[in-house]
Amino acid sequence: MRYRQTIPAVFVLIILVVANQAQTPASAANYFQRAHSKYEKGDLDGALQDYTRAIEFSSRLAVGKPIKGNAFTSTETNRITVIDPLTARAYANRGIVRFGKGDLEGAVSDLDEAIRLNSGLAESYLARGVARRAKGDSKDALTDFDRALLINPRLVEAYNDRADLWLDRGEVNFAIADLNRSLALKPRMAETFYLLGFARFAKSDLDGAVSNFDRAIELKPTFAGAYHGRGTVWLTRGDIERALSDFDRALELDSNLEFTYMNRGLALLLAGRDAQAQEDFSRCLQLKPALKAELEERIRLAKERRSKAR
Repeated sequence: MRYRQTIPAVFVLIILVVANQAQTPASAANYFQRAHSKYEKGDLDGALQDYTRAIEFSSRLAVGKPIKGNAFTSTETNRITVIDPLTARAYANRGIVRFGKGDLEGAVSDLDEAIRLNSGLAESYLARGVARRAKGDSKDALTDFDRALLINPRLVEAYNDRADLWLDRGEVNFAIADLNRSLALKPRMAETFYLLGFARFAKSDLDGAVSNFDRAIELKPTFAGAYHGRGTVWLTRGDIERALSDFDRALELDSNLEFTYMNRGLALLLAGRDAQAQEDFSRCLQLKPALKAELEERIRLAKERRSKAR
């Protein structure tokens, strides 16, 4: 769906389950837990280093040992790599960290390895789906979201990410079905109401859209995207002052929303404030130059709309 701000990628960081630590070296478990703590604090570089150390310590080489769980043989050395249950989780989480750092190739590579080592972790498929979608591979992303939900039908984040993808593909009814499943499992998730708002908007149910954006804001008052969404409805209805108020609030909360600059610029243009509108259009293109043709077309339509209203 066009003009929707992308919601932050919804990930589920895989925690270390005590029951699976039987063969985990204490050093690996310690690095894993420390990496998790650093990620939660926003220290992505530190988390990346510690997950790497956890992988190094949890992947042990041995000769002639009994094989337990997943194992791989080196034809050159005839040695066996015994894979600790923690290793797949560490690769998955490191992939999530790499995604956060903008390294999409590295993220997919780590998540591929996590899935190769343990194909039963729904969260690994969810994360790889998000990374693949960010790379523009929507077909494989959808396959990953489907797989995640096959493994864990209660994984709310996967319903939301799949619904977000359905919206981009124009499959609004599929999106609504997924979002309703999400709400049945977790009824107080602001991101779900945000996506429902745009689903209702796509079906021209503007009252329903406003109601869902209102609910998203009620649940998460600092959710910039929800203000953007509601402002987009006001702009469509021609309620310029309300639109400007919501766009202003969205940009106060997040100054890097390219579509919000576009839409606020259009609202300013309709209000006859051309100089301010041009500032917003310039900022929009600074953030995303690829929007140039789209922006020019929307400016043309807005000027026609303004001319007819006079």
